Amino acid sequence: MTEWLLEGEQASEARAALAGRAQRWVVKIGSALLTNNGRGVDRDGIAEWVRQIHQLRESGAEVLLVSSGAVAAGMDRLGWTRRPDSIHQLQAAAAVGQSLLVQLYEECFRALGGTSAQVLLDHDDLSNRRRYLNARSTLRALLQLGVVPIINENDTVVTDEIRFGDNDTLAALVANLVEADGLLILTDTPGLFSEDPRDNPDAQLVSCGRACDPRLAAIAGGSRSGLGRGGMQTKVSAAALAARSGASTIIAGGTEADVIRRACSGEAVGTLLLPEAGRATARKRWLAGQLQPRGELRLDAGAARALLEAGSSLLAVGITSLEGDFQRGDPVICRSPEGGEIARGLVNYPADELRRILGQPSSRFEELLGYRDDDEVIHRDNLALV
Repeated sequence: MTEWLLEGEQASEARAALAGRAQRWVVKIGSALLTNNGRGVDRDGIAEWVRQIHQLRESGAEVLLVSSGAVAAGMDRLGWTRRPDSIHQLQAAAAVGQSLLVQLYEECFRALGGTSAQVLLDHDDLSNRRRYLNARSTLRALLQLGVVPIINENDTVVTDEIRFGDNDTLAALVANLVEADGLLILTDTPGLFSEDPRDNPDAQLVSCGRACDPRLAAIAGGSRSGLGRGGMQTKVSAAALAARSGASTIIAGGTEADVIRRACSGEAVGTLLLPEAGRATARKRWLAGQLQPRGELRLDAGAARALLEAGSSLLAVGITSLEGDFQRGDPVICRSPEGGEIARGLVNYPADELRRILGQPSSRFEELLGYRDDDEVIHRDNLALV
């Protein structure tokens, strides 16, 4: 066995552990699957994947769906047989195709008694901290309502300079955004092979490995379908990106029978790529080490003790002063009464509003601000001790 790959009993144990703990899944379906390799929108396939997602939700899991296929579906509807080069034609095709796909998804979910919602994201939604938190809150609200978010890049307005590049990357960023336990990428191949099976019929399916190992890129092939922007290399890169927040990734063949249920229940389906650390550890490490602070908060002794000893969220009542001109979602430093740095996190209120609620209980937020949103200035999920 290669050292950086897991096989046999180790792989089985890793799959069983993921199935046992995973409560939130991001499922991504690629263009080639959705359009039956360019032969038109696969309505039966969509109905079947929706059935499986509904079944997964009925088992108690939360599911977000990242769906490719808008451009390809639009091409089919417009009667185009070749993907255009013009950005405006691509955006027009996306506009036509997106409405078609969302209508199909909603019809299929409604037939099963479920509800779906369209969510279109662009790069700014995930790079701007305020919009990042707003997108996160919206998606969480939809999940709490029992709605399945259907997510795609906003292809109708996005430009090459700010696009995600492919929906594999978008799916991984969504997994980071909502702190998903697992990312399931459904594609037109059974998983990651040791070599491209179209060139070498003796190539072996990789059962389980480490998502962040750079050697995976060497065995990841490219796409030849011409329908999507991604290939196996983008899926491996997406797995490494999802691993930053502790999510495991499964790359599997979307046409395999009952693939969503089987993959999410721990069966040996496709390729499982594991993170190096658990979700909380990976997210806290990201918060603590990779964000440039935009301001500072000075805490009283009680608030500092609550953060250090109890892992609590930070409340306004425990903040004595602040520095900086930050906005909602910006990273800030939390300091003890003596001035030592104890934590970093993403703040829920801008500096001008936070100055008005310093030392106050959340019950007074509406009186002081004219509205009441989050009770916490920094939620513990967005807080890392340093």
